[in-house]
Amino acid sequence: MARLYFDHNATSPLRPAARAALVAALDAGNASSIHAEGRAARGKIETARTLLARAFGVKPELVVFTSGATEAANMVLSALAGMTCDRLLIGAGEHPCVVAGHNFPETAVARVALDGDGRLDLADLREKLQAPGTPMLALQAVNNETGVIQPVAEAAALVHEAGGVVVCDAVQALGRIACDFAATGADVLFVSSHKIGGPKGVGAAMFSRRAVMPARALVRGGGQERGFRGGTENVAAIAGFAAAFEEVLAQREQEMERLGALREKIEADIKALAPEAIVFGAGAPRLQNTLAFALPGLSAETLVAALDVEGVAISSGSACSSGKVSASAVLAAMGVAPEIARCALRISLGWPNKEQEGIAFPDILSRVRQRMRRRS
Repeated sequence: MARLYFDHNATSPLRPAARAALVAALDAGNASSIHAEGRAARGKIETARTLLARAFGVKPELVVFTSGATEAANMVLSALAGMTCDRLLIGAGEHPCVVAGHNFPETAVARVALDGDGRLDLADLREKLQAPGTPMLALQAVNNETGVIQPVAEAAALVHEAGGVVVCDAVQALGRIACDFAATGADVLFVSSHKIGGPKGVGAAMFSRRAVMPARALVRGGGQERGFRGGTENVAAIAGFAAAFEEVLAQREQEMERLGALREKIEADIKALAPEAIVFGAGAPRLQNTLAFALPGLSAETLVAALDVEGVAISSGSACSSGKVSASAVLAAMGVAPEIARCALRISLGWPNKEQEGIAFPDILSRVRQRMRRRS
């Protein structure tokens, strides 16, 4: 059997439709040029922009393409510091691009706690909103490590009541659950292409209204993206992103139902194999494609490497720390003991995964587990 790739929350393989669109646009002209080739390139970008705008319920001019979600987060959080808001509240399980990507002074930043299942603690949010100043809340729609779905709409209502702004990381939610402006209540959303089977190196920031757009560009240059993000647009990647997103939108409900059934089977098989297994976020709504669990006593780092040798790609959490395996801040915020957190693994499923892969995985895991237990 071919390798089992169970790490779609890190990156999802390029969809054939996205590959075709990407290749077709590789020779596109410069979208800032006014000749026919430039206009054709511009047309591909604006078609993609309109697709995102319609899906998220905003005008196309409120969509800004970036090199990915990290740049989008940096652009929004840095530019809005002191412009719209003077305090930043960060969910305790946020991605490093949010935690390290803002420009607020440290004294103006506070973490909002998670409960034991990994959901934002709304009582703690209410308490932190009592402090003086105009707040900004940065909150994921879905946690990338646990798959736990966050109460963004409820949090947004509280923040708006306090006169604040909500920036939502919708990277893992894109194409999997409803994460538009109406569903989240957010003021700003950002997304990434490669999580849904589009090309790497492209994402977007989207704004509910002109008033929450940055006053200046983070990347300054030739005034592209209506002056919000300088630099020649990556036409091919944007075209591939649009193709992947269009396919995801058409298949979302049935695809997530399919992956949910596959996730449930894998989870049940792991519990049957290892009754001591701990599933993180089990008491909260979770994304159907994600399973975060621990086999106590077995190091995640060693287990990931052993499974890789057996032809299985899973992760020990987020893949966004330069390949380093380190303690999970998300699990720590959930109150997970360090000795359990060191055993944490993540399976995240995507469009190519089939039922037979879910059937094959428990046997592979059983072999690896037995081998590791004999050596310990």
